[in-house]
Amino acid sequence: MNARKTLDIAVLPGDGIGPETVDAALAVVTAALVKYDVAWAPRRLPIGFEALHAVGTTMPESSFERARDADGVILGPVSHNEYPSADEGGVNPSGTLRKRLDLYSNVRPAKTVGGLPSRVPGTMDLVIVRENTEGFYADRTMYAGTGEFMPTPDLAMAMRKVTRAGSERIARYAFALAQTRRKKLTAVHKANVLRMSDGLFLDVMRGVREEFPEVQYEEQLVDAMAALLIRKADDFDVVVTTNMFGDILSDEATEISGGIGLAASLNVGDEHAVAQAQHGSAPTLANQDVANPSSLIGSAAMLLEWISVKFNDERLMSAAADIKRAVEAIVKNPATRTRDLGGVLGTRAFTRAVIERL
Repeated sequence: MNARKTLDIAVLPGDGIGPETVDAALAVVTAALVKYDVAWAPRRLPIGFEALHAVGTTMPESSFERARDADGVILGPVSHNEYPSADEGGVNPSGTLRKRLDLYSNVRPAKTVGGLPSRVPGTMDLVIVRENTEGFYADRTMYAGTGEFMPTPDLAMAMRKVTRAGSERIARYAFALAQTRRKKLTAVHKANVLRMSDGLFLDVMRGVREEFPEVQYEEQLVDAMAALLIRKADDFDVVVTTNMFGDILSDEATEISGGIGLAASLNVGDEHAVAQAQHGSAPTLANQDVANPSSLIGSAAMLLEWISVKFNDERLMSAAADIKRAVEAIVKNPATRTRDLGGVLGTRAFTRAVIERL
């Protein structure tokens, strides 16, 4: 990135605690970028209930277009389960961005933090790479309509979509990531039951494996993997799997490693990336200054890393590393944790502590 270029980030505040955690992330990113003389221009765009009340839809086309044209996107949690039907303007902004920007990889790190009570033996430092555009998710299986349907009032059915092309690109992403870490990749599946769909997924994994001979490769059944995360979490480095399995296992891993309030997440495609907290919008906690903003702060740091590689700008990589170190240092200290981690700080005080550490 040219040193004179202003970093263009689209900011979608979301619902519930979304605006509060977004404010925290923006404040921390601003403090980090100032150190490296990086100019940036975060642009707030309406989505969620704010947009629904103003223009009749939770995902205005103008907000999507500006997000699409930005260098990256920071997305606050949304209350999509509370939205009206799509016919009444209730569109899931997260799902829309993932589909329309082709964000095929959801990257979720899980790492134990010193000082927090250990929930498993040993330490955890792994990344779950989740296929993001296919699988069991009803809004991602059909060109038109939904992958869930009811032939009769007493029968509900769901379709699962796994393609060779989708499996190949998530496989290459995961293998390439493992190559930069401890060079071990675990593919998680249920091919003993889902013989065709997970069979295709594994067939692709084994083929792509030949392109990365230096990466140790193994396979685990999803039910065994759920147990192994509890019993032997330190055995794993990068884990790759299909959409629903990845969603569930990543929530388990982040809860084990310290709590979902710390769980960063990045949705990645070839041309776009969206930083998104792993947790929900927690509307009952909104506007009380109690939300832990660590997840979205960490997600914003992951976005800076992605942009750093895209534009070959080491300043952004350094800023991201500073943010991660600062959050970890503050979380290690019981006196500067948020309440969900047994501390006393609110959202704003925690954010100030991170900025002071920076």
